[in-house]
Amino acid sequence: MKTPSSPHFTPVDLKPYFNARRRELDERLGKRAGDTSWIDSLRGPQTHRGIPFLFGDEAGPDVLALRPGEAPTEISLSPTLASYVLLVHAVTDHQPVRPEGFGEIGPAAHFVDGNPLGDRVSTYALRYADGSAANVPVLRRFAIQQRHTEWSASAFGAVPLRGPIVHASSGENFALGRAPGASFVNSEVRTESGRIRIREGENLWLYALPNPHPEKELAGLSLRPEQEASLVYAVSMTQLSEHPLRLQGRRKLRMRLPPGVHLNKLGELDVDHRGEQIGMDLGNVISARAVLKYSRADWLSDKPDVQPVRSENEVIVEYSAHPDAWLYLRSNDGHLHVRDLRSLEGIENAAGISLDAVPIEPATRPVKIRIVEKGSGVRVAARLHLHGAHGEYLPPKGHHRKVNTGRFEDFAGELANGLNQYAYVDGSCDADLPIGIVFVEISRGFEVRPLRSIVEVTAGTDSLTFELDRVLRWREQGWVSSDTHVHFLSPQTALLEGKAEGVNVVNLLALQWGEMFSNVADFDGRTTIGAKDFGGDGEFVVRVGTENRMHVLGHISLLGYEGEIINPLSCAGSDEAAIGDPLEAIMADWAERCRQQGGLVVMPHVPNPQAERAADIVLGLIDAMEMMSFNPRTAQISAFGLADWYRYLNIGYHLPLVAGSDKMDASALLGGSRTYAQLGARDFTYRNWMDAVRNGDTFITVGPLVDMTVEGRRPGSKIALPPSGGTVAVNWRIESVSVRPTRVELIRNGTVVDEVRCSDLSCNGHFPLRVTASCWVAIRVRGSVAGREADIAAHTSAVYVGVGEKPIFAIADAVSVLAQIEGSIAYVDTLAPRADEARHARLRATLELAHHRLHHRLHELGASHEHAPVHSVHVEREH
Repeated sequence: MKTPSSPHFTPVDLKPYFNARRRELDERLGKRAGDTSWIDSLRGPQTHRGIPFLFGDEAGPDVLALRPGEAPTEISLSPTLASYVLLVHAVTDHQPVRPEGFGEIGPAAHFVDGNPLGDRVSTYALRYADGSAANVPVLRRFAIQQRHTEWSASAFGAVPLRGPIVHASSGENFALGRAPGASFVNSEVRTESGRIRIREGENLWLYALPNPHPEKELAGLSLRPEQEASLVYAVSMTQLSEHPLRLQGRRKLRMRLPPGVHLNKLGELDVDHRGEQIGMDLGNVISARAVLKYSRADWLSDKPDVQPVRSENEVIVEYSAHPDAWLYLRSNDGHLHVRDLRSLEGIENAAGISLDAVPIEPATRPVKIRIVEKGSGVRVAARLHLHGAHGEYLPPKGHHRKVNTGRFEDFAGELANGLNQYAYVDGSCDADLPIGIVFVEISRGFEVRPLRSIVEVTAGTDSLTFELDRVLRWREQGWVSSDTHVHFLSPQTALLEGKAEGVNVVNLLALQWGEMFSNVADFDGRTTIGAKDFGGDGEFVVRVGTENRMHVLGHISLLGYEGEIINPLSCAGSDEAAIGDPLEAIMADWAERCRQQGGLVVMPHVPNPQAERAADIVLGLIDAMEMMSFNPRTAQISAFGLADWYRYLNIGYHLPLVAGSDKMDASALLGGSRTYAQLGARDFTYRNWMDAVRNGDTFITVGPLVDMTVEGRRPGSKIALPPSGGTVAVNWRIESVSVRPTRVELIRNGTVVDEVRCSDLSCNGHFPLRVTASCWVAIRVRGSVAGREADIAAHTSAVYVGVGEKPIFAIADAVSVLAQIEGSIAYVDTLAPRADEARHARLRATLELAHHRLHHRLHELGASHEHAPVHSVHVEREH
């Protein structure tokens, strides 16, 4: 939308006074090689920063040149009142002086800086109708600046003629189906100022000359050159009482949309300069986002997740503007709606007031926020959300007004959960809050009761302190929480988020994705960030490992290994590796190297990809299987992933459960799906945590904490019964601070054999289980953050019960696993890009070994089966 010019300005026609052609000026005042044609495009009526100007046309002289030694230019005006005279002008480029003895500084032909200041370029005189005059000196870099400058050489009293613009982020443009308007990093900045845009080439400067006698009529201007040559392109005048180029800080208003105006799929009006629906003449609309309506009753309830309702016909407009700016909104039929800002203050102007808008109390009260542990008063990290009475998000200082949720967009310790936005803070932060009520939500993991409250901020509020109550004490009982799968964060940000989410161990995984590498330089094979040995408190730690990946064969997470990084991080071509990367290794190779370097091997985000994981489990190379969940609102433990885990347990492989978030963006919650491992009597160190996982005493959860024993034995244990079997006692207990468990299920060999309903956050019980054949036993808990009763919220690892000498072995599951191994061999033989024949033969032999072991086991138990029809594992061939 092209915003109309402000009605508060009157342009001056300089055509009778132009004395030069822009294209015929010498090099110092004319265009340089490589300049854009932007200045040449300034012809006739133009609006810049909402101010109307008349520029010269191409029919004759189109600029006023002021050269030292020449007479002043006298410009006649019809007697008029003015508070400011605005001039578009520029001084000749200053040739920088190179410091002696430092050699050349950059290419001489392009070296400019614009830093010199203070030369008296001109004197601009205001001529009054009564015959008096007021002289105003025009100094270099104060009221005027050269056309070519380095990025830091801004004028002090003038602004670039081109004003700032607002644009959408790359992710928003993608969601809206259009190309980005700027490079990736600049897209995330969301704005572009005239000061930055001077990098595009030449620039002109806009100066508001103050009239010391605004009560006297002006009759003319006298522009006298002094020490340097300069150019004047256009002049405009105004009677505004406040400086016309000084904008107010950010303000907000709540506006009802008129008929025919609709929000886009992001729930916003478009403020991108290319497709602007809403704009201002003397300022910028920063954003226009749907009003979020929260239920006060829900906010003060114990619901684990309270989401607002997004309005379809009301928006909150954030803007920075002159107090006399006008707001414009264009409907789909092209009709222009207008509202002047003065009318928001109850001051009626001549403008028609068609937009229904009311001001929102500005968030200008600086408040120190402290978050402490109840009882001890110790400051603790947490996840913080604040919003005002109109649902507007109030980010702490140093955090986004709108959290970017695209992958690999900037990570600043934030989370977007549905329509709610959060900042991670270390227990202390500063926030600018409005006077009035402010809604607060603070959380710190699964053992601390989340806090939601409504506070009153007054003109005297300097600080707010909130206490978090840690009601569950599972850490003191030997349990350590962890996230086995996190990406893209810096180690320190990962540590902050881990502390704020109550995750003791964060595994930050370096990776390759095509030709993008992440966190590789953070890997050193020895440092556990946050550990006592490395200067931390030892209670929350981050370790950088790797997720090594292949698009078909699968992914594998290598945690905590020491020494050199295990390369290649990806292979076998796109999507995971780069095009042309051959199959240099299979996951079995990576797993063996990780084991040799003292690490923990995890099969991530079960069930996919379902390929080589089967062979590696059969070969005994996998320490644990990981379930994962991205988003806190949709978080549940995957039933398909559990079914895949059940399959391997059903053919005799003892694999603990672990869980990770696979966090790759700010819409994924670190620790949203997490592992608890029992340390027993061991101290908490990263290495002891790895040992605890290997031992198998773990459970995974998206909220409820669950403990189980079978005949007093913990998960990972083996119980031997006589051939006649027997009855075992399964004891369990569940505690939760917010996610309510709905049902507790006793699982034997993947099947529910008993269950009870839960009505409270905490419950416990006992299942007697008659066992007549070898089996594995675990507890599964249902419930969810979103209140869906059938979701799976927690699951323990298994206790293994042997009856006589008969093994656990489900033939149908074994045949399915065997087919996966055959599929991996088929891929290696047919489609995988080969490094060399010797390496191919070695990789294939590893897969054949796994196939042979499971195949032999099937026949040993007298099972018949058919091989996958597309491939024979015994004869290498192309298809």
